[in-house]
Amino acid sequence: MLFVLFIMKNRILRAPLAALPLACLAGFGASAAHAESTLAETVVTATRVETRTDAVLSDVVVIDSEVIQQSAGRSLTEVLARQAGLQMSANGGLGKQSGLFIRGTETRHLLVLIDGVRYGSSTAGAPVLDNIPLRGIDRIEVLKGPASGLYGSDAVGGVVQIFTKRGTKGFHPEASVTLGSFGHREAAASLSGGNDTVTYSLSLGSVREDGFSSTNRKVSFGNHNPDKDGFDQDSLSASLRWALAPGWSTDVQFTQADGTSQFDQGPGTFNVRSETTTRVAGWGLTRQWSPDSRTRLNFARSDDQSDSFSSPAAPSVFNTAQTQASLQHDWNTALGNVLVGLESIKEAVSGTQAYAVNSRTTDAAFVGWTGQAGRHLWQTNLRRDDNSQFGSATTGFASYGFQLTPNWRPHVAYGTSFKMPSFNTLYYVSASFNGNPTTQPERGKNTEAGLTYTSGAHEVKLTRFDNRVRGFITLQPVVANVPRARIEGWSLAYTGSAGAWSWFTHLELLDARNQLNRLKLQRRADEVLTASLDHRIGAWNWGASVQLVSDRFDNAANTVRLPGFGTVDLHARYAVNKDWSLALRLNNVGDKFYETAYGYNQPGRAAYVTLNWAPKR
Repeated sequence: MLFVLFIMKNRILRAPLAALPLACLAGFGASAAHAESTLAETVVTATRVETRTDAVLSDVVVIDSEVIQQSAGRSLTEVLARQAGLQMSANGGLGKQSGLFIRGTETRHLLVLIDGVRYGSSTAGAPVLDNIPLRGIDRIEVLKGPASGLYGSDAVGGVVQIFTKRGTKGFHPEASVTLGSFGHREAAASLSGGNDTVTYSLSLGSVREDGFSSTNRKVSFGNHNPDKDGFDQDSLSASLRWALAPGWSTDVQFTQADGTSQFDQGPGTFNVRSETTTRVAGWGLTRQWSPDSRTRLNFARSDDQSDSFSSPAAPSVFNTAQTQASLQHDWNTALGNVLVGLESIKEAVSGTQAYAVNSRTTDAAFVGWTGQAGRHLWQTNLRRDDNSQFGSATTGFASYGFQLTPNWRPHVAYGTSFKMPSFNTLYYVSASFNGNPTTQPERGKNTEAGLTYTSGAHEVKLTRFDNRVRGFITLQPVVANVPRARIEGWSLAYTGSAGAWSWFTHLELLDARNQLNRLKLQRRADEVLTASLDHRIGAWNWGASVQLVSDRFDNAANTVRLPGFGTVDLHARYAVNKDWSLALRLNNVGDKFYETAYGYNQPGRAAYVTLNWAPKR
């Protein structure tokens, strides 16, 4: 039997939690047997084309707009950690530098897409999550497992794709204001609408938070300053779709967020801060040849611009621009969906650091086949990337599932991956960091086996994964390629509903190690449990969520330990009438002190109230 460690008040209790999902499932089996069948939703990220979730073999979590709206006071990183079962680290509160570990892989092993456009920092080599605004997001898809066969470099551990709001027929205005702890003030407004020919969407948001001290006395290098470290952000997101002629359509989308975040750099009167701009713009042209045949051409660009003011002297500037072009065609055939495509990505970096190389280009071709015949399901993908700096890389993915019964489906999968070194890893030089220009790309091999049980509105998914990365890049104590790292474990997820109740729980058991010295990879917990429960009754919608994380090491040498912790959040929403609603949220009810990075504080107990106006016709 699998076990999870409960960590509360620094006391460790061992409980057979892995058995709970199956026990609960048995209790609701009778009601599920009589539940009406509903059409499965579709996802895009797992296959690059719209695919029903019940036909996808990969582990995909969908976070819908209602969950995002309930996340007052949370960052994108916190939402993903609590709703998708990812692990996180953060250097303080809202707007501070943060990272995500998907199935125990590095933050740099996570690819972030915004409306299909690659976004991140080519200097840091990781997605920049701290400045992505929640208010303009319609839904998030999280793909767990290697996806280089679909997307190329970066997707060693998985993909997070963010879909911003889109227009629908009619006229739909909406506005909200939020007030909360730590001096939190937020205002948002959106307008969407259209007709059969043109649809549009526009979202605006502004966040101001006084914050709390990001650090405590344990932080290294004497950087602690007990002042408040606030966060300000203004954001805009817009989209337009135009049906040019029968079978032809074009669309444009644009997202920009400008954020200013205070951080600690030792005592002093200077306003130590970082100023960040997140920008994503794209244009697409679609030709629908028939209901089963489509071609799409895309041109896009994403920018990550960061100015760090750590002293009255000149700021440190790091800018990344990724220019992208893609052409994809897919056919829906009798034996499944077939896709072929070409893609070109140019990365360009600039700033105060003089890089020996400041740009590189990747040209790629990819094919895929996803289908189902009788009780057999499969997905295959193959991709060839040709990079101007590191040469060629071929990656692939293959999975097979068999529907044993209407309820039970096992599957197996195998995928390869690669990750190019960042420009900082190669060339950045400072008093405490020296890049290594001989660093080579990481290459991974992942095996997976899983078992899925579905019955009505209930789904239980057990997955065993084993990801082996050759040439694993470590920064401690110096930049180097470690011969091998192995990241293996189990995940168990249960999603269900019965009547007015709905719930989600996810358990991850992880063992992530540097194979050279057998030491644990830093900031990964061996056991993590997340769970949520929601209930609707009349005009009320209320719920609770819990996160339990075991202890882990903060450094690569495994000498600094981060204690385990447990937090509980509560939320409630009341529909005053058809147009107005009032939402309340209480995060970290027990006011638990915890750290996800040594010496950096996380929010204590915090309350938020949101008034929302969304007129219904």
